Amino acid sequence: MKPTKEQLLWMYAAMAKARYYEDSMAAAYMEGKSPKFDIGAGPVPGEMHLSAGQEPCAAGICVHLRSEDTVTATHRPHHQAIAKGVDLNRMTAEIFGKKTGLAGGRGGHMHLLDPKVNFACSGIVAEGTGPAVGAALAAKMRGTKAVAVAYVGEGAANQGAFHEALNLAARWNLPVLFVIEDNSWAISVPKSKSTAVADNSVRAVAYGIPGVHIADNDTLAIFAAAGEAIERARSGGGPTLMEIETYRYYGHFQGDPEVYRPAGEVAALKAKDPIERLRKEMTANRGVTVAEADAALAAARKEVDEAFAFARKSAYPAPAEALEHVFA
Repeated sequence: MKPTKEQLLWMYAAMAKARYYEDSMAAAYMEGKSPKFDIGAGPVPGEMHLSAGQEPCAAGICVHLRSEDTVTATHRPHHQAIAKGVDLNRMTAEIFGKKTGLAGGRGGHMHLLDPKVNFACSGIVAEGTGPAVGAALAAKMRGTKAVAVAYVGEGAANQGAFHEALNLAARWNLPVLFVIEDNSWAISVPKSKSTAVADNSVRAVAYGIPGVHIADNDTLAIFAAAGEAIERARSGGGPTLMEIETYRYYGHFQGDPEVYRPAGEVAALKAKDPIERLRKEMTANRGVTVAEADAALAAARKEVDEAFAFARKSAYPAPAEALEHVFA
């Protein structure tokens, strides 16, 4: 499966937007937190997990999705939220804790929810797999062609919830794609020391479903494999397990000293940056002009800048609002 010119530009724009968003968030997050790091200081208090480097996992899959399709994401969700079409102004306001946020500033960056595009995420490891299976079951029972995509990290592939979800999806032949983003590090533990198999896609055979492994953060390989898996799901062919070899440029969280990472690892990863690789391929061999790529990049950055401006100027909720929308 080869992407059209329009799909190439869409993926490039989504990836560029996600990267610029994460770099902008990294800068905003550190405001007021130096010279001594204080997790509660600045305009964005609390933990922050950024996904710069993992953009192909979102763009190469979400390019095939429709608004009625469901995506459940992890504690590192911004690239997936952007690719699924979550309202960027309200998402950014939510992260800043503002009244105009998706949840009125209550959820923060690990608990984003946008029902208009069927996107949700959670800070609980592997928590999104069950809801994705539920969404897929609902789609099957209603007789629609909607699918669900559940993202997890490679550390989550060892969680019981992950395997329970795989089992039910396979047993009921549900239209769901399970995506493992293997960025090599489960917080600070390397995959080689936590997981019995080198490639989690081989676990698919235990559930009688297809397993696919994508090497080297390859956007076009992800596009092709995801297109096949999603089309099979829409056609009643059931679930697929996909593991993508990806990487993160930032630490597990902002403020992470990253003493566990080998010297030079991030520099080596940046030398084969997936966004630049896609740009070179599509402008050299796929019929996209440099001017078209530049225009997509400029538009993406403009949208991000506007979202941050919206979040900063939005009001904080009144203290009494903390008592609203809670169980009595």
